[in-house]
Amino acid sequence: MFESLSDRLGKIFDGLRGRGALSEADTGAALREVRRALIEADVSLEVVRAFVEQVRVRAVGAEVTRSVTPGQQVVKIVHDELVKVLGETQVPIDFATTPPMTLMMVGLQGAGKTTLSAKLAKRMTERQGKKVLMASLDNRRPAAKEQLRVLGEQIGVATLPIIADEAPLDIARRAQREGKLGGYDVLILDTAGRTHIDDELMDETAAIKAATDPHEIILVVDSLTGQDAINVARAFDGRLDATGIALTRVDGDGRGGAALSMRAATGKPIKLIGTGEKMDALEDFHPSRIADRILGMGDIVSLVEKAAQNVSAEDAQKMAKKLKKGSFDLDDLRNQLLQMKKMGGMGALMGMMPGMGQMKKAMAGVNVDDKVFDRQVAIINSMTKAERANPDLLNAKRRIRIANGSGTRVEDVNKLMKQHRQMADMMKKVSKGGMGSLAGMFGGKLGGMMPDLGNMPSPENMDPKELERLARQMGIDPSMIPQQAAPPKDLSDKLPTDVGKLLKSGGPGLPGLGGAPRFPGLPGLGGGFVPKKK
Repeated sequence: MFESLSDRLGKIFDGLRGRGALSEADTGAALREVRRALIEADVSLEVVRAFVEQVRVRAVGAEVTRSVTPGQQVVKIVHDELVKVLGETQVPIDFATTPPMTLMMVGLQGAGKTTLSAKLAKRMTERQGKKVLMASLDNRRPAAKEQLRVLGEQIGVATLPIIADEAPLDIARRAQREGKLGGYDVLILDTAGRTHIDDELMDETAAIKAATDPHEIILVVDSLTGQDAINVARAFDGRLDATGIALTRVDGDGRGGAALSMRAATGKPIKLIGTGEKMDALEDFHPSRIADRILGMGDIVSLVEKAAQNVSAEDAQKMAKKLKKGSFDLDDLRNQLLQMKKMGGMGALMGMMPGMGQMKKAMAGVNVDDKVFDRQVAIINSMTKAERANPDLLNAKRRIRIANGSGTRVEDVNKLMKQHRQMADMMKKVSKGGMGSLAGMFGGKLGGMMPDLGNMPSPENMDPKELERLARQMGIDPSMIPQQAAPPKDLSDKLPTDVGKLLKSGGPGLPGLGGAPRFPGLPGLGGGFVPKKK
């Protein structure tokens, strides 16, 4: 979803990073481009204005440390302000209440409330060990209750039995009784929606809230809605006082503006994002990680978490033993391919790795898709157990048989065998000589560039100029290397010396320190509270 915005911002910052010094005119021109990129990404205009103003204030008077260039400092400021707009800290679902914890899903029709309810129930059941009951309160959409029942059967979560022509309020009360009597930990109420906001919808939802007193009210918003998503969020939050927001269809090809606008406009945290159609395609919303993705810095933490969820400790230990021995057969390759597919495929993994945006585009340009994994797994499944354990058995006759059995061509089998051979050679080199010997791989290319890779000192102990030279030699942008900021010579340089300065340093965005709110219409950016409609 954030690819187009990430590309635009990447081009803007590439022009800044290489400069030794930035004038105020350079900063102004860059911020105009940032403003245009955000508006084209469907970010709310008032949020764009506030964001650019915050960046401008910080960039003009920024202290530039010796270890980074002014251009890199601007990129950091933009990153920090993006995190502020998105919410700074990750806010999880709150279970701290007497069971069953009632969670109410609200939003417009078609936003994905029913599917998100099932995804959340599956996640709570499998990861957090909760006993969950789901209930549909939607009497308007045909087969809405049946849809939730079917999803409940698929994921193994209980749903409230359907009674024909029962009013939503009666369903909610019955669900709460069943939740208490059945010993459930969580009760998820899937409310009805409309194609547009009207008084009838709001009155019905407000009545359900009053009757059930839900601990969590999650506003479900379609990320592809665009600018109107802000109006929807404010309308629901004004009547219901939502505790959090869930964004669906974040994997779509929309421009991502809703995610950047939602928290600033309502002051409510984004708690969840739906990243696909599958029942496990649901993630916690981490503002700093999303900011990293938008600015092309990758998301290594989420990548590690995905790996931990899809690779068992037992499998990891087996693989570690094989790596130590230097063995890597076709069964191992199949397991690796299946694990990569579970983690979202090559595109999703590369999107989380720093600096891999251009390579991801190159893959798309040559039509390399995740269906290749399916074909390769089919080829390996068409082999006998002996052939998978000993690939040297695969002569021409056997390869023709495997191609026919897997519905592929002999050329596909040959490509897979070449890929396996390269990976097996790499494993042997790693087991024998570590990273130093690995540098001699890939036709000596890495070996020629980094002959002393095995003896390379820690980056923290290297001279910055030498580190930058090595980075450029490897084709890496030096700005992607984490820098250590020089410590201040004197603590007084950083702290104001009197109370007046301290209060002034709080900034106008902190009403509690004597300043008026800078952006009164944006509670998420220090604009104070928005009065609720009764």
